[in-house]
Amino acid sequence: MARVTVEDCIDKVDNRFELVLLAGHRARQISQGAQITVPRDNDKNPVIALREIADETLSPDDLKEDLIHSLQKHVEVDEPEADGEVIADQTGGAVAAAETDDAEENVTFDRMTEEDLLAGIEGLVPPEKSDDY
Repeated sequence: MARVTVEDCIDKVDNRFELVLLAGHRARQISQGAQITVPRDNDKNPVIALREIADETLSPDDLKEDLIHSLQKHVEVDEPEADGEVIADQTGGAVAAAETDDAEENVTFDRMTEEDLLAGIEGLVPPEKSDDY
């Protein structure tokens, strides 16, 4: 394939914006050393990424999942907890899980007035200047 255009790829990925995101993600993968699935032919990484999508050597759905996974900061895994499970507290004793849940619900936070906040800010000392910044 001499030239790759968006029209070559649009039947694989319907949305042009999604196509750009997927091709950009794949180009970054190639830059980081990922194996390419089409001949390089002296092409740059974004062109190779578009050629891979157009030739269907990579699944757009797999690229999309990989892109989403790379953007996630923290993946929560929900693990069920058994009722009455014993949790060790900081003092070394054991507390039932039900008791710790009740204690967490009764947490209150201190409220600060605007005047207290301004007084605290006025008491702060600015950092010394250095040559670094």
